[in-house]
Amino acid sequence: MSKKFRFPHPFFSEKPGWKWFILITVLIGATMSALDVSIVNIAMPTLKTEFNVSLALVEWVAMAYMLTLTIFLPLFGRLADMYGRSKLYNTGFVIFSIGSFFCGMAPSANFLIGARVLQAVGAGLLQANAVALITAAFPAFERGRAIGIQGATQAVAMAVGPFVGGILIAAVGWRAIFYVNLPIGAIGTVAALLILPADKKKEQKETVDYVGTAFFSTGLLFLVMAFNNIVKLGLQSHTVIMYFVLAAVLLTLFVITEIKVKYPLVDLKMFKNFTFSAGNLTGMLSYYMLFAVMFLMPFYFERVLHYSVALSGSLLTPIPLAMAFVAPVAGGISDKHGPRLMTTTGMLLAALACFLLTLLGTASHLPFLVGILILLGVGMGLFTPPNNSAIMGAAPKDKLSVAGALLNMMRSLGLIFGVDISGLLFASLERKYAAEKGFANVEHIFGSAMPDQVKVGAFMKGFLAVLVTLIAINLLSAFISVMRNEKIDKAAAEAAKEFEGV
Repeated sequence: MSKKFRFPHPFFSEKPGWKWFILITVLIGATMSALDVSIVNIAMPTLKTEFNVSLALVEWVAMAYMLTLTIFLPLFGRLADMYGRSKLYNTGFVIFSIGSFFCGMAPSANFLIGARVLQAVGAGLLQANAVALITAAFPAFERGRAIGIQGATQAVAMAVGPFVGGILIAAVGWRAIFYVNLPIGAIGTVAALLILPADKKKEQKETVDYVGTAFFSTGLLFLVMAFNNIVKLGLQSHTVIMYFVLAAVLLTLFVITEIKVKYPLVDLKMFKNFTFSAGNLTGMLSYYMLFAVMFLMPFYFERVLHYSVALSGSLLTPIPLAMAFVAPVAGGISDKHGPRLMTTTGMLLAALACFLLTLLGTASHLPFLVGILILLGVGMGLFTPPNNSAIMGAAPKDKLSVAGALLNMMRSLGLIFGVDISGLLFASLERKYAAEKGFANVEHIFGSAMPDQVKVGAFMKGFLAVLVTLIAINLLSAFISVMRNEKIDKAAAEAAKEFEGV
C-alpha cells in the first residue's frame, strides 16, 4: 500500500492529540476481553444444563480460555515485536470475533471449548499489545494516567459482566453472551485499521525461537495444571507430583535455551532490571491476593452470613468499581512523583483491608463489609497502574510487546495461583478442624450432616488462615515497592516539571 493511502494518514497520526484515539482503540479491545471473562462465568450453570454434561467438563469452558491465554502470551508479544504491534492487535480483534461467533453457534460442550481456545488466541494478541501500544504512544509523563484509564475500563467491564450476562441469558439465551462481542469486534477492527500507527519494518531480520517457545508453553501448562489439580487430588498425588516435575524440567530447559539462542523468546536480561522484575513479581502477588479474596468471599456470604446468590454477587462489585475510580488518579500521580508512593500505599491499604476481613464474624454489618471491599479496591487501584507503568518504562523500546505480554501473563498466573493455593490451604484446614471435632474424612463440609456450628467453625478456620497469608503477601509487596530505584521517581518528577513548563 502506498504512503498516499496509508492509514492512519501522517497528517493526523503525527498530531499530539492522536495518542488519545490510539488509547480509545485499545480500550475497545480491553472492554471486549475483560467483559468476556466475567460474562462467561455466570453462564456455567446454564451451560451444564444446556449440554447435559458434568461440571468438570463445563469448567473447561473457562479453563481452556485461561490456559491458552496464559501460556501463549510471551509468544504473541515476541511476534508483535518482530512483525508489528498494530498488525497483530488488529488480527486479535478478527480472531476474537471469529472465536465468539463459533462459541455462539456451538452445538456441543466440546465444540464450545475448542471455540474458546480460538477466542483466547485473539484475546492473547490483544493483551500482548495493549499496554505496549499505550507505552509507545504516550510520553513518560502521561503513561501512568493512560494505563490507569485502561485499567479502569477493564475493571468496569469485569464488574458489569455478570449483570449484563444475566440479562442476556434471561432475555435472549446463553448464546447472546458470545454474539455480543461481534459488534464490538467489528468496531474495534475498523478503529484499529484507521487509527493505530503504521508498523515500522525492522532493519535486522530476526527468527522465532520455536524450541524455547515449546519448552516454555508446555512447562507453564504443566505448572498450571499441577496447581489446578492440587485441591482435587492433593499434594501427594502422583499426577500432581508428575506435573510439577515436568514443569521444573521443561522450564529449566527453557532458561538454558534462552541463554544460548541469538533471538530468544524472552530476553532474560530484562529481569536484571530491578524495576522490571520487581514490578512483575509484585503484580503477580497483588492478583494472587485479589482473586483469593474474590474466590472465598462468596462462600463466606452464602455459607456463613446466609446471603442470597444475587446479593453475594453484587457485593463483589465494589472492588472493581473502586479500582476503576482510583486507577486514573493513581496513574496521574505516579507520572509526576514516580510509582513508589502509589504502589507502596496501595499494598499497605490492601493489607489493612485483609486484616479488617479477619475481624468479620458470623453476623457482620453490611456497611462495614462493603467498606472493607471498597478499601481493597482502592488499594489495588492505587497499585496497579503505577506498577504497570513502571514495568513498561523499564522495558527496552524494541521489546515492549514481550514486556506487556509478560505483565499480563504474571497477572493471569497470580489469578490461577491465588485461587488454587488459597483453595488448597482453606480446604485442608477446614477438614482438619472438622476432624478435630469428630467428623473425619468429610469431603464436603457444608454438604454433610454435621452441626451448623461445626460447619461455620471449620469455614472460619480456613478463611482466617488464608487471610493471614494474604496480609503477609501484601506486606511483602509493599516492602518490594519501597525498594524501587529512587532514580525512577526523580526522573518522573523532572519530566513532569519540564512538561508543565512548556
